[in-house]
Amino acid sequence: MMKFCLTGLFYMLCFLVTLPAALAVTQPDYAQYHGQVMEAERLLAEEKYQQALVVYENLFHTYPFIFLREYQVATQLALQLKDTAKAGDYLKKGIAAGWSRKSIRKNTYLAPIQKDLREYYSSLNKQYQDRLDGEYRRQVKKMFAKDQWKALGALFTFSSKGQDRYAEKRFAPHSEKQVQQLIEMMAGKGYPGERLIGKNFWVTTILSHHNSISHRYVQADTLYPFIKPTLLAAIRSGYMSPEEFALIDDWYRAVKFNRQTEGYGYLNHPTRDGLSQVNALRRQIGLSPVEIRNRLVDLEMKTGMRFYLPGAPWVEGKISITE
Repeated sequence: MMKFCLTGLFYMLCFLVTLPAALAVTQPDYAQYHGQVMEAERLLAEEKYQQALVVYENLFHTYPFIFLREYQVATQLALQLKDTAKAGDYLKKGIAAGWSRKSIRKNTYLAPIQKDLREYYSSLNKQYQDRLDGEYRRQVKKMFAKDQWKALGALFTFSSKGQDRYAEKRFAPHSEKQVQQLIEMMAGKGYPGERLIGKNFWVTTILSHHNSISHRYVQADTLYPFIKPTLLAAIRSGYMSPEEFALIDDWYRAVKFNRQTEGYGYLNHPTRDGLSQVNALRRQIGLSPVEIRNRLVDLEMKTGMRFYLPGAPWVEGKISITE
């Protein structure tokens, strides 16, 4: 880790001087975007479908980039309101934003508007593919594959102490190089998530692995604390989703504090007494309170709609609240 002090200073200085245009203050404020999504989810949880759809439509007319999940929810809201024409329009926008044929077909709620899918899917998907930075995507995919391969070594250790030794001696040097490379890459092009490369879990996985090396390592780490403000800036500029940040930061908080502090509700079940702190953390980055999220799970069961709720794979369904 100490070698970062020598090489990392150069990266830090370059990073601060060459922040990409994507993070410029002239960009629309996506903190407001995510605030509106939270409001739409509140209305949705109250089954105020028309009002919720209006909020989503305002987003579509205001912001240059829309995260796929918003089109997915709006499509189903339009169907719930019996407006199949509007639902079809939003389905097409979703495909142009990366909604895969497989995901669409798995969602049985979309059956009324799936019959003509083959007629337009390919052309809209090509629009999506053409929008992405292909070279950046290939670079990050290669890093993700290297990270996954290196992490497999932990499977061959059979004790927690052995896993910590492997993580600190073998995985940590690899992870430091990966994070330093990400610092350089983001200085040039911005955060490589859904907007730029069409994948929102590759970098999430790399940074989550880094933040889960070991309690001892995370306490001394300087890489993640350095990169964290830039990740928060990427949320505000629309290049990173709140979900991605929450999953990364939840690992950091859980490992650094031995699961003795509240996070975002994904890795540790929030306690009733700590729920206000969990919700405050979620609200700061643009995620709905746990109670709203859990009500949306109930609504999925009631209606058959799917809201593609943040938190997978650590949380499927409701976030449990312990006493």
